[in-house]
Amino acid sequence: MTLRPPRLSAMKPPDNALDYEIAREQAAALGRLGRALETALSALADFEAGQGEPADGNPVPAAARAAQRARLVREASHALWCFIVQREARGLRDPRPVLRDYRVPAEVHNRMGALAG
Repeated sequence: MTLRPPRLSAMKPPDNALDYEIAREQAAALGRLGRALETALSALADFEAGQGEPADGNPVPAAARAAQRARLVREASHALWCFIVQREARGLRDPRPVLRDYRVPAEVHNRMGALAG
């Protein structure tokens, strides 16, 4: 793995209106993807805290709980992958702050980028 500092061109202010709009959309996309990651991680954490039990108190079969948990992990992994890719496109190549700040579980990080199967 090669560590490279962010490109200076990625950090300078845009020169024209089009560059400004592109930078604005890239920042907005990064924000949307960050919120999507937070939502996916929150859903997984809520499931883990409640062990997947419904509010009505009826027990859920273990296979259904396992399938739901696998789906939540898959969704969180995909959201993490999308967020990391967008960050890298902006020159932010180190994923460690994301993993730390968003408290990404190791299982989600390990599945990042894996195709659903």
